[in-house]
Amino acid sequence: MTINLVKKLLRNEMKSIIEAIEIQERQIQGEKVFQKLTALPQYKESKRVSLFLSTKDEIDTIQLLRDLFRRQKEVFVPRYEGSEMQMVKLYSMSDYEQLPLTKWKIKQPDTSENREDALETGGLDLIIVPGVAFTRDGKRLGHGGGYYDRYLQDYVKAKGRKPNLIAIAFNEQICKEIPTSELDHQVDLVLTERHS
Repeated sequence: MTINLVKKLLRNEMKSIIEAIEIQERQIQGEKVFQKLTALPQYKESKRVSLFLSTKDEIDTIQLLRDLFRRQKEVFVPRYEGSEMQMVKLYSMSDYEQLPLTKWKIKQPDTSENREDALETGGLDLIIVPGVAFTRDGKRLGHGGGYYDRYLQDYVKAKGRKPNLIAIAFNEQICKEIPTSELDHQVDLVLTERHS
């Protein structure tokens, strides 16, 4: 069985597991993850932070977005176009509220808008990373588009270093093992309600 097939099967399995988590349970876990993340020195000390805008099957990131603005950090969010992903600046909660929805039902800045690109300016101190599944030691199974792995490759090439990478997830998204290739980037820390 190829690595891509194994990943696809694991994604399907995880989709069912995540969908089965009760809404109230998601909120409880999300609150704990928020408390853990905002207490970390990597979070407190970061000035330029990239945050994914969550879907219903991910830890809700709206509370985090509010917290980042409250702490007056510079916030960048993913903008997808074709096979490329940029991290572009988000200015405020009202800026967020006015963002259009993509076909994936994710809010993102319109591709026609001219926004600051983190890679072209001061880079990023921290990227809060989404994913379908993780191991405790930082292996990550993404959604299958390879956007974050390509972005990190370009980032390291451009900046000569990688930012702190922290994944946030539900307890149920932790796996014993995830198949990876040399193109897959590990995260530095996986935060769930139970693990950190």
